[in-house]
Amino acid sequence: MPLSQAKFSIRKLLPEYVTEIVVVILSLGLFAFIKLTGEVVNGESAGFDQQLLLMLRNPADLSDPIGPQWLEVIVRDLTALGGVVNLSLLTIAVCGYFLLQQRQRMALFVLLSIAGGSLFNSLLKELFERPRPDIVPHITDAAMSSFPSGHAMMSAVAFLTLGALLANACDKLRIKLYILGWSLLLTMLVGVSRVYLGVHWPTDIIAGWVAGGLWALLSLLALRWSMKEKRKGVGDK
Repeated sequence: MPLSQAKFSIRKLLPEYVTEIVVVILSLGLFAFIKLTGEVVNGESAGFDQQLLLMLRNPADLSDPIGPQWLEVIVRDLTALGGVVNLSLLTIAVCGYFLLQQRQRMALFVLLSIAGGSLFNSLLKELFERPRPDIVPHITDAAMSSFPSGHAMMSAVAFLTLGALLANACDKLRIKLYILGWSLLLTMLVGVSRVYLGVHWPTDIIAGWVAGGLWALLSLLALRWSMKEKRKGVGDK
């Protein structure tokens, strides 16, 4: 079979299995989150968490993060990308864009996806009530409990969901990968910044990434299903 025909066949068959692939990923992610949660609750992750936090501090002065002063300023700016205010403004801007395009369904999807993710994160924090790190001084203020990280989880929810929507609107694969790459990079930078600033244990961040990624995938799967049902309804008419 010629290469061009092989590519065509793959692209034609892939949409049929998107749901199944996503379900497998969701299952694996859920298993990873449950396993990680068990280790955190049982204290099995304490050594890893403490070692990594201390690696990011000056041994002679734990209030001093490693690296030059300008790095701390940059990290503070990066962590703000996953803050409530910035993500709320981003959500409002995207919803407004879809409303101006008269795409009310998409605006509602973005609002429910990100707001629902925020509510889910709050419920998880209330459930586990893990104290924030106390072995190093905090370089920035932080509220609520520590597990899972709200910044890590919500940056994953927002950046991955919106990145996927934007990538879906493009035809070229390299552009899709470029957009998704930036979505992943921003999510990772926000999470790492929380550990550097001493306000989260590393396992808080990992749990936030996993939970946020799962929520984004679940939201996109729900959107795919609703759009499919809508097309079916139009076809039946």
